[in-house]
Amino acid sequence: MENLIFVRLRDFGQTFSFSGVDLVLKEGDLVIVEYDRGLDYGRIVPDAQKSIDKGAPYKDKELPKKIMRLANDDDLKRVEENKIKAKDVFLVCVKRIKEHKLEMKLVRAEYSFDRSKIVFYFTAEGRVDFRDLVKDLAKIFKARIELRQIGVRDEAKFCGGFGPCGRELCCAKFLKDFEPVTIKMAKEEGLSLNPAKMSGLCGRLMCCLSFEYESYKTLSKGLPRPGERVHAQQGNGKVISINVFKRIATIELENGTYVEVSYK
Repeated sequence: MENLIFVRLRDFGQTFSFSGVDLVLKEGDLVIVEYDRGLDYGRIVPDAQKSIDKGAPYKDKELPKKIMRLANDDDLKRVEENKIKAKDVFLVCVKRIKEHKLEMKLVRAEYSFDRSKIVFYFTAEGRVDFRDLVKDLAKIFKARIELRQIGVRDEAKFCGGFGPCGRELCCAKFLKDFEPVTIKMAKEEGLSLNPAKMSGLCGRLMCCLSFEYESYKTLSKGLPRPGERVHAQQGNGKVISINVFKRIATIELENGTYVEVSYK
């Protein structure tokens, strides 16, 4: 059976499966791969089917592309040089976008390992006809050009920053893939349904609601809900609030006093 290894291309590229041949590799290793008529680089990611993005570089009946080697010191130096060059092409592209009067915001530029291709990431409210821009950039840089439209969550991941909690954005620090986030999760976690308090820098519901949700569900088992009428040792009353982590419910008794009840 073919030894397939999952690699996320460059810093923010898609994840594809590659043939591992006889290489001994581990998660996090930087590798040089055969991809899209040239060489590119990426990192080994967990062997998870959900990590594979659409648009694989080969068809099912074709042989998968290969991992050529584990990146050496010269490769690492070239990758860093490419990142510096990408900053220059980014500025040129911004200027050309203005000249073409296109309604799009450039977010990032990335070189492939062999510099035969440049990927530009941008955001826009709708579809953008950038065909003339691509021709213009191809003439300037003498490379294949790819413009890829991304969402606002991807933009936040690229740019980084700090969330309302004061910590570095989860998407920029450790999240590899975006999971669906719903209002139901905010309700289950007892958060205020004020959009400003539930939204991250991208303006969408905070990613932490998703990966914390299962923990909240587990910790909430056996606890009453706010508004529920319960019977305590001190008498009957209504649940005012819940501390999920301490498993304590604050109850307003019928005589108007408040008591805290601990749940095992």
